[in-house]
Amino acid sequence: MARPRKPLLSRERIVATAGALVDAEGLDALSTRRLAAELGVSGPSLYNHFRTKDEILEAVADAVSSQVDLSMFEECDGRDWRTALYDWALSYRAALTDHPHLVPVLARGPGRRPAGLRVADAVFGAMVRAGWPPARATHIGALTRYFVMGSALGSFARGFVDDAAAYDPADYPHLGQAHLLADRQRQVDDGAFETGLRALIDGLAIQYERYGSRG
Repeated sequence: MARPRKPLLSRERIVATAGALVDAEGLDALSTRRLAAELGVSGPSLYNHFRTKDEILEAVADAVSSQVDLSMFEECDGRDWRTALYDWALSYRAALTDHPHLVPVLARGPGRRPAGLRVADAVFGAMVRAGWPPARATHIGALTRYFVMGSALGSFARGFVDDAAAYDPADYPHLGQAHLLADRQRQVDDGAFETGLRALIDGLAIQYERYGSRG
């Protein structure tokens, strides 16, 4: 029997194609008609795998969550909670910055998405095992998520234009080098994120010692 000329349609192929489309053109580019055309199939065939476009988008978002490294939270890993939280936040941000158009979807929370729920479960479980009260473990997961999401939603460096004339020293005496920031976007944004992350974890470490002193 001759092989079909086009790969058989599957959930995985739909999600991969939808993700590539969103990455390239943004959320507004995703429609069932456009997706079907990209896949070389008829629109109704998508509904054999997903009921709605929103279901497809949720699956694409969950595929991004599945890229986040969770190995640091495994009981056998050996990293303390501070190092684990730091390493996880870096991996989490890397996944989001690779797929910036999906950040608004992921910012809504995991909902019923399996990979997203595994992330939440891993963070909470690791913090509780480390000795944090469950309520504080929830807060830590939430605040770290806020911090990572916020950093992925925009770029401080891109907020400045590559034009020295825009920053007249008479008006902005401390912005004489601001026109260089856009050209150094990755360096500036990564440095700011890591500085803030370390400050966040250092602050949590102080609170952790207070909990320990209560016996």
